Amino acid sequence: QVQLVESGGGLVQAGGSLSLSCATSGTLFGFNTMGWYRQIPGKQRDMVATINSQGGTNYADSVNGRFTISRDHDKSTVYLQMNDLKPEDTAVYYCNADALNINYQRGTYWGQGTQVTVSS
Repeated sequence: QVQLVESGGGLVQAGGSLSLSCATSGTLFGFNTMGWYRQIPGKQRDMVATINSQGGTNYADSVNGRFTISRDHDKSTVYLQMNDLKPEDTAVYYCNADALNINYQRGTYWGQGTQVTVSS
């Protein structure tokens, strides 16, 4: 059963913008920190941006000033606005959440990922 679903990825020219969203299912609740990570095949999955339950944010140096993470607390949804995209931003972007499942077990959950490709 899918519990986190990313959307909004696609192909964009350098300098363009994309907005990603991560929708959560009713099988998860009690969300704490949520975030976006990205991965190129053969490399580790790296943090892009995180946002905690108080709205505090962290950004990777490579995206700071260009990307903005935000959170819809009522719908337990997290967003990533990506501006001034560069070819080096090309990767699969994954949503991450610290949450409880229906059995009140807290864990870290991942979405299936959405591809972002930036052409030069």
